[in-house]
Amino acid sequence: MKSSILLIALFIAGCSGNQQNNAPAPAQAFPVITLNESNETTYVEYPASVQGVSDIDIRPQVSGILDKIYVAEGARVTKGQPLFQISPLPFREALNTAKATYQGAEAALVSAKLEVEKLKPLVSNQVVSDFQLKTAMAAEQLAKANTEQARAGVEAAKINLGYTTIAAPVSGFIGRLPKKQGSLVGVSDALALTTISDAHEVYAYFSLGEDDYIDFNSKYQGKDAAERFKNMPKVSLILADKSSYASQGRIDMVDGQFNRQTGSITLRATFPNEAGVLKSGNTGRIRLGKEHSQTVMVPQASTVEVQDKLFVFTVDAKNQVSKQPIQIIGASGTNYLVQSGVKKGDRIVFDGIDKLKEGDHIQPEQVSKDKQTALN
Repeated sequence: MKSSILLIALFIAGCSGNQQNNAPAPAQAFPVITLNESNETTYVEYPASVQGVSDIDIRPQVSGILDKIYVAEGARVTKGQPLFQISPLPFREALNTAKATYQGAEAALVSAKLEVEKLKPLVSNQVVSDFQLKTAMAAEQLAKANTEQARAGVEAAKINLGYTTIAAPVSGFIGRLPKKQGSLVGVSDALALTTISDAHEVYAYFSLGEDDYIDFNSKYQGKDAAERFKNMPKVSLILADKSSYASQGRIDMVDGQFNRQTGSITLRATFPNEAGVLKSGNTGRIRLGKEHSQTVMVPQASTVEVQDKLFVFTVDAKNQVSKQPIQIIGASGTNYLVQSGVKKGDRIVFDGIDKLKEGDHIQPEQVSKDKQTALN
């Protein structure tokens, strides 16, 4: 009897121990955030090439010996400033010859006029024939033509003499000077004397694909391109060293057609450049902003990527988690902008998602906005 009672007691104690061992473990605590909507701006960058307002090749308009060079490479010049001097001696002599020719033509014209005046009364009195008068008048007309031709020769010689001094057509910066003093230069030279870059403003050219252009163009109101340009926000230029150019620019030109080979269209943004920081040939990236209104934001740290898809762990009313795929439309800081998958008011696990699996129950701990910002 005593042995039976002892066995029953041991059996009951064992059952109690098994029930305690099979009790479910308490739910693990995880930080949880509630999603909200906000207005955000995302940025997209496009490769850009920079050019001055004008890059002008300076070429001689007459041939001769390069007598003087008044500027140095890289110097800043103003419009009208002398740059080069071609030896003027042969052109000055050509002008003197043209003037002498003109004076001779004028004298011949005076003589022809006198001859006509002399013959007119003689023809009236029938002393000489009308034929002689007509011949004299024709000679006068020829003398007039020769005089006009000689006058044109003088003006052409003056122009050529003026071409011996080559002045800056615009203000800007001098490029390389491949020709040296004493060199023979000519109109047909393949190499320019130099290049002047007018870069008080610069143009940054960049291209958009067809989809990007349609989306970009549809956001701004206006009956034509000029009105839409006014409504477009300013853009930033990111330089080659990743720094931002000090001044913002405005888009003021769109090409008339798409490039058939690339399927893209070229746009131009103009930037001020009074300090001369930018030069023709600079490269960079144009940064365009895109506004997103009432968009759900998800911390990047709260997502997991699986086979090129992003997932978050949502938390339902029973504190059970579910792996939910999301579609994003961009990023702002450390957050993703969500297009679909979650909505305002949904709860997601903020941190520690690598410890979760589908269907787990958790003990949610609400994360304050301040703490969320600090953790980010």
